[in-house]
Amino acid sequence: MTSSNIKSALEQAKGSLLLTSPNPRVGAIYSAADGRILGRGHTQRAGGPHAEIVALRDAQAHGHSLRGATAYVTLEPCSHHGRTGPCCDALIAAGIKKVVASIADPNPLVAGQGFERLRAAGIEVEVGPGAEESRELNIGFFSRMIRKTPWVRMKVAASLDGKTALDNGKSQWITSDTARTDGHAWRARSCAVLTGIGTVLEDNPRLDVRLVDTPRQPHLVVVDSRLETPLDAHLFIAGRALYIYAAEQNDAKKAALEARGATVVYLPGSGGKVDLAAMLSDLALREVNEVHVEAGHKLNGSLIREGLVDEFVVYLAPKLIGQGSGMASFGPITELSQAVDLEFLSTDRLGPDLRIVARVRGRDLF
Repeated sequence: MTSSNIKSALEQAKGSLLLTSPNPRVGAIYSAADGRILGRGHTQRAGGPHAEIVALRDAQAHGHSLRGATAYVTLEPCSHHGRTGPCCDALIAAGIKKVVASIADPNPLVAGQGFERLRAAGIEVEVGPGAEESRELNIGFFSRMIRKTPWVRMKVAASLDGKTALDNGKSQWITSDTARTDGHAWRARSCAVLTGIGTVLEDNPRLDVRLVDTPRQPHLVVVDSRLETPLDAHLFIAGRALYIYAAEQNDAKKAALEARGATVVYLPGSGGKVDLAAMLSDLALREVNEVHVEAGHKLNGSLIREGLVDEFVVYLAPKLIGQGSGMASFGPITELSQAVDLEFLSTDRLGPDLRIVARVRGRDLF
């Protein structure tokens, strides 16, 4: 029963995949002693109710008492006052007898204190079922809380021989409609989409989510060392946060960009470039869990060279292009042992294309 109920709670958590940023994606199921499901739910938008409260209200709406019931939750119930009140208090007040939680909350404001409060109230607590799945669903949240940096996922669309654009710069469209729609789904789950000024100037993209339904638009982040972002660029979208990171100070242009709604941050690094590691740390402070990179080969190469990319989503089209731009410009390396070592997480056919999800080996060991 524990296994099936935790599985159901994890399915509930997946329902919050595009919704809860910057909060974790959490699901909850309440079960009676005879196995009946009394309530279910998942975390809502930031500032809205957490999974435990949604499931509690669901039970109440159906006339069910939770006294003596077991709560199955995919993350430790919170014990602090944030945007909402402590879920622990609600579970205690409802008369829950036992809590089965997949994993402890890495947030230092919780970090085991929720379990302690429940046990102090006489509630039995079991931890562990579904831990790997819950952590994977919230890899960005765990990264931000533990490493103090977002989880960085780089998306690349390329030909079979690894070219992302022709020599003349044309790249629309190497992959199919199916692959592009899937790419928008990955955008939608992120907290922020990251690109470089080269892409802005060459393509004037919007980089929003259009091909899938989404309850929110992720932030947009532009690496723009010399503040060259045009004031009439398509990336200015009402209601979407836009962060522009620069190296060279230009306060007049900064004021003009901020008048359009952008936030401009100076983070100079070496060689007149933006300090990319400092940028990611700053984004973590702004509660960004997952960064989705859609950039050109230069910025891709810089991020890879500095060891800042955790995962890759690569779409390969059944085409050979020959000469053209590659996925990333970094190196050269002199030994194969210096190559970025990846492990494949999945390979899937999407229409005529192949999608590969690969992770830097050992990067998730935090």
